[in-house]
Order: sequence, then structure tokens, then C-alpha cells
Amino acid sequence: MNRIIVGAIVLAAALSASAKVLKLETPKAQLVGTPVPVKIDNLDPNKGVNPSFEVPDDVKNVALKKPVTSSDDFPLIGELTCVTDGDKEAAEGCYVELMNGIQWVQIDLEKSYDIYAIAVWHYHSQERAYKDVIIQISDDKDFLKDVKTVYNNDHDNSSKKGKGDQKAYIETNFGKLIQVNPAVKGRYIRLYSNGNSTNDANHYIEVEVFGK
Repeated sequence: MNRIIVGAIVLAAALSASAKVLKLETPKAQLVGTPVPVKIDNLDPNKGVNPSFEVPDDVKNVALKKPVTSSDDFPLIGELTCVTDGDKEAAEGCYVELMNGIQWVQIDLEKSYDIYAIAVWHYHSQERAYKDVIIQISDDKDFLKDVKTVYNNDHDNSSKKGKGDQKAYIETNFGKLIQVNPAVKGRYIRLYSNGNSTNDANHYIEVEVFGK
């Protein structure tokens, strides 16, 4: 066999051995109350398990227990620490509720990482879709320069952060896993939302950031 071909096969095997399929740990479904139809523009009606993809073997959740700030200095319910405490349940005490309108939460990873994926759990005890979900990465804590948008379902640019081409999605216990491909280097993660299909409030249960 040609040496070049053999070398390529060996390299491919080595790369595969150093990678893993990213799998989220998800809570049990906790739907309560009478289901309400989700009516929102630009909605993806599919719901369920996230698509799988590979990341380097040494990638881990670098957001766990990291500090969180927000555009709302006084959350209506809960504490900002809920966002990175590792608890993905949807019960009272497991989420933070921010005021109405366009709001954001921001995670300080405390140093810059190569980021391969981000997972988000908004409130999932009732089926709903959150509006204008935008996720950005930067090394600038004020997000004024070198900002990379890795997810945006604001189809009409109502949040004035640029028109997005992703679809809104229905919240479930599986969360939303977003692949960052190619990986983006950054220290700060900022996540926007603008109310949801049930009410105008903004909720966050957990955010995981997979990097190295």
C-alpha cells in the first residue's frame, strides 16, 4: 500500500482516538399543567434529543461554578448563580427569572478557552419557545470588540444584534446543544433572550460551555 495512504489512515485513526462524542447529562422531563400551543414566528416544531458530534477528548464544561452577571441587576426570581450551578431541574429554586424585554446573562470563564459547544436550558416545565436567543463569545467583557455570534434565532433583527438564520425552538429537558465549529477562543459568554411564547419574562436554568 502507498506510504502516503498508510500515513493518512494512521493519522485519521489517531485523530479519532483523541475525540469523543459530546453527550449531555439531562434531567427527567418535568412537564406540568395543561399544554399550551407554542405560537411564535420562525419556529422549528421538532423537539427531542440533540444531534451528536465529536469534540476533542479533553473538552469539559468550563462554565461550572463560574461567576455570572446580567443586564438585570435585581432578578425577579432566583439567583444568577443558578446559571452555572450544575442543576438542570425546572423546579422552583432551580432557575433565575429576569425582567421583561431584551435581557442577557454573561458567564466569566475566568480565562480564555477554545470553545467547541454551548448547551442552554431555559425554563422547561412547560413547552415554550424563547424569542431572540443570541449567544456570543468574546475576550472583551463589555462585548464591544472581537465579538463572535455562534447562535442567533432573531429572524427579524428586533434585538438589533443582527438578523439570525437559526430557528426558534421548543424548550425541553434535553436543552439546546449548539456546536461551535470551528472552535472560538474567548473568556466571556453572553446569552440574550427577549421573552417567550408564554409570557414576556426571561428564564435561565443552566448553561454549559464545553472548551479546553
